[in-house]
Amino acid sequence: MPASREAPVHAVIGAGYGDEGKGVATDVLAARYGSDAVVVRANSGAQAGHTVTTPDGRRHVFHHVGSGSFAGAATFLGRRFVSNPMLLGRELEDLALKDVRPRIQADARGLASTPYDVMLNQFVETDRAGGRHGSCGIGFGETIERNLRPEFALALDGLRDPAALRAGLDRIRRLWLPERAARLGIALDAERESLVHSDEILERYVADAQGFLASVDLVGDATALPDAPLIFENAQGLLLDQDRGAFPFVTRSNTGLRNILETMREIGAGEVDVVYATRAYVTRHGAGPLAWEEAEQPWRGIVDRTNVPNPWQGTIRFGLLDLDVLAGAIRADLGDAADVNVRPRLAVGCLDQIEAAARWVEGAEERSGGEETLLAACSRRTGIAELQLSRGADRTRTSSAAFAL
Repeated sequence: MPASREAPVHAVIGAGYGDEGKGVATDVLAARYGSDAVVVRANSGAQAGHTVTTPDGRRHVFHHVGSGSFAGAATFLGRRFVSNPMLLGRELEDLALKDVRPRIQADARGLASTPYDVMLNQFVETDRAGGRHGSCGIGFGETIERNLRPEFALALDGLRDPAALRAGLDRIRRLWLPERAARLGIALDAERESLVHSDEILERYVADAQGFLASVDLVGDATALPDAPLIFENAQGLLLDQDRGAFPFVTRSNTGLRNILETMREIGAGEVDVVYATRAYVTRHGAGPLAWEEAEQPWRGIVDRTNVPNPWQGTIRFGLLDLDVLAGAIRADLGDAADVNVRPRLAVGCLDQIEAAARWVEGAEERSGGEETLLAACSRRTGIAELQLSRGADRTRTSSAAFAL
């Protein structure tokens, strides 16, 4: 049994479909502790995109690396985080240009994506055409699926031996990919076959894997985490949770407290301060249901430089914030934490974009009013008294408010 921890534990969880402002919320917490903090990625993978803008104007969309890096925090890639060795090097190069060189550790049990997961993901989404599931196109879900088969599994620990890795990749492309493609109804034409059997792609991955290991310190498990301030930075949102979202338009991940609690038990942590993040409206970047969807951008002041149109997710969509859905998602997530002391807060972002003319949904009816009225309604419906408010791109534009329940 691990010793009890004394340092504080925080978590940032999206309460919607992703893109709720988790990067800003993580940066705010990391700035409190500086280089003493460790940001823990406990779910999802490199398809996450959490944007942080510093007070001096530097901006980065974080994928592998924790969003507390500008503030000096280290990064820990947890057991349930899926790493993509093909992408980390590019992110580190980009951060170095911004004078950030993060310290990164990773649980060696964490899974690694391969080029063949990416291929399967993109092949099937292309073939689905108008029936797409809303994937980001980098193979996260396919990585999870492949690793259900022990003979094709690849954890980070398996990157260490290039010869064994090369043999494992060849086995995946020869045996797993055709089997999985047939099950998905994917047609492997000559062009696709040439990609699958490209030795250049395989060897490039082996090189990327060695680059990954040069940048990341692999450890045996989460007990390697120091007794220092921890910030669990979750990805996606509660409405995309694999067990609670609207299947099949979900991610292959638990997006709330479940993975966080697993790690907390492993390291002997018994309490956590959780920030549930939402915008003052709702967005969804990808296919799937969106209640109270607006035909066009609902406020002229909305600016989103991160969620640009792309071939896999399409164009970002907007809807009104349904407070009953928000409250229900948070309530269900808190229900997982029976053996842990959880202190929830609600972060409401993009308040500067709604032009002091809020619109939301409560009791299945559209409401309107000023910012203060919206925030009071958010607090009342969720049962969360403490709110963190964001009115701009960087941490200096955040403030706190409290409402009587």
